[in-house]
Amino acid sequence: MKKDPKAELRWLACFLGRPFEKEEEVDKVLWRCSLERLKNLEVNKHGADPWLGFEYKFYFRRGSVGDWKNNMSNEMKEKLDHITAMKFEGPGLGFGN
Repeated sequence: MKKDPKAELRWLACFLGRPFEKEEEVDKVLWRCSLERLKNLEVNKHGADPWLGFEYKFYFRRGSVGDWKNNMSNEMKEKLDHITAMKFEGPGLGFGN
């Protein structure tokens, strides 16, 4: 997704049976889903999850590849990698670096 978001979004839309008709639609979806836009929405700056009590701003990090290292220990990384590998095993998916 980070290397070529437009191509990945087009592929996902086709996979879901809803291909884009115009390039502007792709750009609009990418803009609406961008971390920069979402984290700057007023509700995400000052709102809080009513059930969990977490402020929404804590759901947003930098959005840069590799930033997990600043927020997760190696033990957490290994556990997450294990869970992800188990979940992807059934449908034959994988995740790369």
